[in-house]
Amino acid sequence: MISAFFIFNQKGEVLISRLYRTDLKRSIADVFRIQVVSNSDVRSPIITLGSTSFFHVRVNNLYVVAVTKCNANAALVFEYCYRFIAIAKSYFGKVDEESVKNNFVLIYELIDEINDFGYPQNSEIDTLKTYITTESVMSTNVPAEESSKITTQATGATSWRRTDVKYKKNEAFVDVVETVNLSMSAKGTVLRADVDGHILMRAYLSGTPECKFGLNDKLVIDKSERSGLGDAVELDDCRFHQCVRLDEFDSTRTISFIPPDGEFELMTYRSTSNVKLPLRVIPTVTEIGTSSVSYVVTVKTNFNNKLSATNVVIRLPTPLNTTTVDCKVPNGKAKYVPAENVVVWKIPRIQGGQEVTLSATAQLTTTTHRQVWARPPIDVDFQVLMFTASGLIVRFLKVFEKSNYHSIKWVRYLTKASGSYQVRF
Repeated sequence: MISAFFIFNQKGEVLISRLYRTDLKRSIADVFRIQVVSNSDVRSPIITLGSTSFFHVRVNNLYVVAVTKCNANAALVFEYCYRFIAIAKSYFGKVDEESVKNNFVLIYELIDEINDFGYPQNSEIDTLKTYITTESVMSTNVPAEESSKITTQATGATSWRRTDVKYKKNEAFVDVVETVNLSMSAKGTVLRADVDGHILMRAYLSGTPECKFGLNDKLVIDKSERSGLGDAVELDDCRFHQCVRLDEFDSTRTISFIPPDGEFELMTYRSTSNVKLPLRVIPTVTEIGTSSVSYVVTVKTNFNNKLSATNVVIRLPTPLNTTTVDCKVPNGKAKYVPAENVVVWKIPRIQGGQEVTLSATAQLTTTTHRQVWARPPIDVDFQVLMFTASGLIVRFLKVFEKSNYHSIKWVRYLTKASGSYQVRF
């Protein structure tokens, strides 16, 4: 139960203030400003002062704050804050101080609609856009019959979807997007390897279709099931869109749901076991006295030759007293960037089963007091289409609708790394 909702700027000024209940006064905002905004030592997102708890989320130098005086479910309160941020982004793009000031009337309408007397209510973006409108969303003149459909949608069993959706061409697109996180020691030992996965769906389907979505046969969610399944795909921290019927997933590993219209996030997950690393980087870096550093860096692909890694960017750190770097590469381009103390090696494409090697020599200036080079890790960015590091695959996607129309289904896989794939040397 939420008693009050505020948005503060980074100076502690109140941009939005809404009291849902009478157990708090508006002056409670001053307490948050003094105790949290003005106190740089505060790092916890939850602060309890007396019987009052403040839950805050930072976004673009704004504080989105929910306040309660009861023993509220912390996960629910934070979900409310993040849902508000997602709704605001869908209405007016970036959530910052300027956009909040320009849309404060709309924001008050939204926070009154998604919270009733302190209890979170409907927060479905598609439903909200049918009756809380801006010029870019919909006309303000809603016919009476349209209004009754809105009420049915907002209060019905599938509040995330209207029943009268129609398309000439019925299509469903599924994107399995995985971000690989790697930290490898100088000896080649994997210190950390995990995957953050998102299953995104774009459903352009008429009526109220029932979708069935099947994943790997050997899919392990519960840790107690993991014994004896060495090659199984193990997932942690699975979260589903509210349209998914969880009881069916628990029993058959089939995701059954009536999808929202348009684009939505069907599922998120993490994987920390049996992670397949798409690229292997083998660096040999030798300091030659105090005058130069020699680099031999080999990049190997760990997938079949039908696939390829694209937009590969490798950042090789150099000592602070580097003057010039002579680079030789068989593929792509390598350039020394003095402002960042790195050699940036850009490779447009590497085919599966291939390896490429960079050779470089960095010339150093002599310094009076020689500092030990800290050797920051090598950063690798890349994208690999139709490959999953977790091993997750979509076995089938079926669409059932009472009119039995033909639907076209597309499934795409993408594994990528951006600032999270690091190799020490």
